[in-house]
Amino acid sequence: MVCSDNFYYHSGMKAEESENRLSVQFIEITDAHEGQRLDNFLIKILKGVPKSRIYRIIRKGEVRINKGRCDVKRKLIIGDIVRVPPIRVAEKTENIPAPAYLKNHLENNILFEDDVILVINKPSGYAVHGGSGTSSGIIETLRELRTENRFLELVHRIDKGTSGCLIIAKKRSALRKLHEYFRGDGVKKSYLALLVGRWEEKKSLVDQPLLKKTNQGGGANVKVHQAGKPSQTVFRQLTLYKNATLVEARPLTGRTHQIRVHALWLGHPLVGDERYGDEESNKLFRKEGYKRMFLHAEKLQFAHPVTGELLKLIAPLPTELQALLKIEN
Repeated sequence: MVCSDNFYYHSGMKAEESENRLSVQFIEITDAHEGQRLDNFLIKILKGVPKSRIYRIIRKGEVRINKGRCDVKRKLIIGDIVRVPPIRVAEKTENIPAPAYLKNHLENNILFEDDVILVINKPSGYAVHGGSGTSSGIIETLRELRTENRFLELVHRIDKGTSGCLIIAKKRSALRKLHEYFRGDGVKKSYLALLVGRWEEKKSLVDQPLLKKTNQGGGANVKVHQAGKPSQTVFRQLTLYKNATLVEARPLTGRTHQIRVHALWLGHPLVGDERYGDEESNKLFRKEGYKRMFLHAEKLQFAHPVTGELLKLIAPLPTELQALLKIEN
C-alpha cells in the first residue's frame, strides 16, 4: 500500500507511475477528504480530464465505492475504497519550483496559525493558484514548504496583483465552516486602495450589479451591467493627496474584481490597475518607480471555525505602497 498526496493506492503501482492512470486504482479515503463529494474528489485527482468525461464514467458505473455503484453527489467517508478506472490524463506542465523570494515571504509573513487555519500576508504579483506554464502559486508553494500538513486548501481568493490577508484551511472541517461564513455575512473584510484623482466624498455605498465574462485565456472581464449579480462596496475616504485618494474599501458582496470595477464606476479607478485603470495615470506612476496595483486586503474579522473566538487580523501595508504614499504626500 503506497501513500501519495493524501490518498492510499492499493493498485500496486508506485506513486510516480500512477500519474498516467493507465491501470485501475483503488484509493482509500483519509480524513483529508472526508465529506468531499465524489465528483469534486475525482476532478482533483484526475487533473486534465474533462469534467464531462468524469461524470460519464461515474454514470456508467466505472467508478465504484466499496464495490458498489455510486452517485456524483455521494459524500466520501473515511475508509471508503474508491475504484478509479484506467484513464489517460493530459500531460502535466513542468512543475517550476517556487522562487526563493516567495518561500521566504510566506515563511516570514504569517498573521495567524494554529492546528486548523493559517492566515498569511500574501505578496502582490503571485496568483493564489499556479497556472499552466507559470511558476507555482501561493497554495502550491505552501504545500511545498509544509510537507507535514496533509491538508492545505485555499478558503477564498484574492487577485494576483492584490496583497494582504489570505486564509488557508488545514482541516476539511475548518474549510467547510469558513465557506459557510463567506457565503453568509460571517467574514468582515476591508481593503486599502489608492484611487486615481481626488475623490471628494467622505463615504459612499456603490450598489451596482456586476456582470462577469470569461475570455479565451480564462481571465475574467467584469463590468457594471443590469444583467449582472447584485454587488455592493462601501468606500470611505482616508487621505486626499494632490493626484490620488487613499480609501478604505469594504466589499459587502464577494464578486470577481468587485472593488476595482466599482472604483472605475466612481470615476476613480485604482492606481496601477492595468485592466480597469487609466493608462495615462498609470504611466505617470510608473515614472515614479511604482509598478503594481494599489489594492491591499488589510483587515479580516471572523469567528474561529472551531473555538468560536473572534479573530481580528491586520496585514501591514507593504513597503512599496508605503513608499508611494510618502511620494504623494
